[in-house]
Amino acid sequence: QLQASGGGLVQAGGSLRLSCAASGRTRNIYPVGWFRQAPGKEREFVASIRGGATNYADSVKDRFTISRDNAKNTLYLQMSSLKPEDTAVYYCAGNPVPGTSVYTKWGQGTLVTVSS
Repeated sequence: QLQASGGGLVQAGGSLRLSCAASGRTRNIYPVGWFRQAPGKEREFVASIRGGATNYADSVKDRFTISRDNAKNTLYLQMSSLKPEDTAVYYCAGNPVPGTSVYTKWGQGTLVTVSS
């Protein structure tokens, strides 16, 4: 129901923009967060935008920017100054349980590979 796209191979220092849109029955599905999972590691929070407020993991602060186009119900993640340690499958997430960091909708993931 959430479709992430925009991943690919990029050199260190480069940029990529990820997108996440709801597909199928999109009513009441709102993507608002990004997570990532590197090989052999657990999934980790990257960024979220909720109620107009943005939140970032320390590891991506000042390099990544999350935004939403409410008219298109699409979530973006602009990634700059990419590092090899940013290599991961990136997932978008939506419909958080109010007042929590629990997300009830997830996308299928898009692979980002950063070469050194």
